[in-house]
Amino acid sequence: MKILVTGAAGFVGSTLAKRLVDDGHKVVGLDALTDYYDVAEKMRNLARIPASNFEFIHGDLNDLDLTTLLQDVEIVFHEAGQPGVRKSWGSDFSIYTAANIGATQRLLEAARFAPRLKRLVYASSSSVYGNAERYPTSELDRPEPVSPYGVTKLAGEHLCSLYASNFNVPTVSLRYFTVYGPRQRPDMAFTRFVKAAISGDEISIFGSGEQIRDFTFVDDVVEANLRAAFVDSAPGSVFNVAGGSSISVNGVLEILERLNKAPLNVRYLDGVAGDVFRTGGDTSSIRQVLGWKPVISLEAGLARQLDWARQVAESAPRAPAVAG
Repeated sequence: MKILVTGAAGFVGSTLAKRLVDDGHKVVGLDALTDYYDVAEKMRNLARIPASNFEFIHGDLNDLDLTTLLQDVEIVFHEAGQPGVRKSWGSDFSIYTAANIGATQRLLEAARFAPRLKRLVYASSSSVYGNAERYPTSELDRPEPVSPYGVTKLAGEHLCSLYASNFNVPTVSLRYFTVYGPRQRPDMAFTRFVKAAISGDEISIFGSGEQIRDFTFVDDVVEANLRAAFVDSAPGSVFNVAGGSSISVNGVLEILERLNKAPLNVRYLDGVAGDVFRTGGDTSSIRQVLGWKPVISLEAGLARQLDWARQVAESAPRAPAVAG
């Protein structure tokens, strides 16, 4: 089966692409390789994907001939987009509208005319809920994002539903709840935490640390994508993908301190506009329709990410000693 993964050099995209190639699929990976974070890290992600059944295209969804690209593609995993709640305010918002809304609309428009397309899976976000009406939050609860980033992800989701209802494009939207694991983006909390834990550097926490998050291990997210692609569901379906942890940031730091067997150096800073106090996803719908549930506990997943960070630290080149 020929599969397109957009955002294939990113955290989730590269992990998904590797799983697909390992499972025997022919995968085309597409990525614009933007400089939101170090492109060298993205290239290392791509290098992990076996080359035998993998083709990489460096390009922007807003520029490419997507109709031609999708001619023989059967599954699309749309992982590409501009991440980051804090950066989405102000003049950078135009980057988010282009990458998260404009690019998604172009991809959906091309999908209308893709003769072999069986499913288009869109990576949405729990940020669409904002400060939700209740917890755990159901897909039927009102989305009300509190950041420009969340607004753009919800707009992309609405486009998927519109193309499903008007043109029968077989879309499925997955609302990810705080994905973590090895090769997580360097700006994300767990990567910062584990690297600081190993080095003894300071860990900066925005807010009191009592904010609650539902963390989801990346392998569980990949499995949810596969279920969305290969298990039947109604076009335009929307599902939460949540790990079920619902723990405070301070609680995470306590687990990390225990795993690392050394005290952490933590400093608390002011909160940031657009950050919600709590997230927590109801996964009963995805369990019932797609048969998915998370299997990696937070402690087990955090231990894997800590081990990965140690391996990265050990392999990093060291500065040469200077003779006195």
